[in-house]
Amino acid sequence: MSGRVLTGVVAMTVMLGFTMAPAWAEPEPGYSRGPGSGYGRGHGMTRHHASTGHLLRGLLGSQKEFGLTEEQVSKLKAIQLDLDRTRIKTEADIMVAERELEALVEDEKADLAAIEGKLKQSEMLEVGLRMAAIKARRDVMAALTPEQSQRVKAVHDRLKMMPDRDGKDAGMGHGRIKERGHGDSSKTEPKKDAEKKDSKP
Repeated sequence: MSGRVLTGVVAMTVMLGFTMAPAWAEPEPGYSRGPGSGYGRGHGMTRHHASTGHLLRGLLGSQKEFGLTEEQVSKLKAIQLDLDRTRIKTEADIMVAERELEALVEDEKADLAAIEGKLKQSEMLEVGLRMAAIKARRDVMAALTPEQSQRVKAVHDRLKMMPDRDGKDAGMGHGRIKERGHGDSSKTEPKKDAEKKDSKP
């Protein structure tokens, strides 16, 4: 098998691993507050951890395709465990801080300085989690050979080029479905009228 074909096979395998994971940049199970919940927190909070987590799962799920050694696998599993440990603990701390913040905001007598302090506490916990994910990603890439790193970057670049689930292409498709639906309903009206005429005695 030529090098080009092998690279293509590896790329496709890893792409499948990442896209079936869930998708590259989606939050992992755990602390993830939806729109409108919390105070200024959004979907981007776990983005760095999610992408690093998917990277680790993709690599560990494609060990043979990437030619990972036992030593590399052990390093990646250790990085994964450390990141998950940090995520679980930090997400729990953030949830507690958010709940305490909610109680302070609802208390009209609460000191504004106390509210500000709780906001900063929650934000710093988030910063710590994101930094842990960034460091973990660097550790992952450092554990790979230059060739393996290039393959990972190539797959990442391809995934970035793919349309989002809620992207423009999806929206256009939804628009076409709507147009098709209107067309079908207009075509069925004469048929309904004909059925009514046939049913008359």
